Amino acid sequence: MAGGWTRDGAVQDQIDATVEEAVERARTSLHKGDSAEFCVECDAPIPEGRRKALPGVQLCVACQSSLEAKGVDVAAINRRASKDSQLR
Repeated sequence: MAGGWTRDGAVQDQIDATVEEAVERARTSLHKGDSAEFCVECDAPIPEGRRKALPGVQLCVACQSSLEAKGVDVAAINRRASKDSQLR
């Protein structure tokens, strides 16, 4: 189904590679080890359920949410470029 100068399946290969990279990035960002009993930012207690669900957690829900709200979503960046940008 690919057109132009690309081989068949090239677009799907790009999609698959992008998904694989995103999954690997998510896996490497997961904490490991012992969870903190108190948030390292605000010293609030971290509930036992959160510590069990996320091994190695260091932040309470409020601090984690605040951190994520400030961050830039790097997963939205397509380093492989789109077909449209290659045709310009």
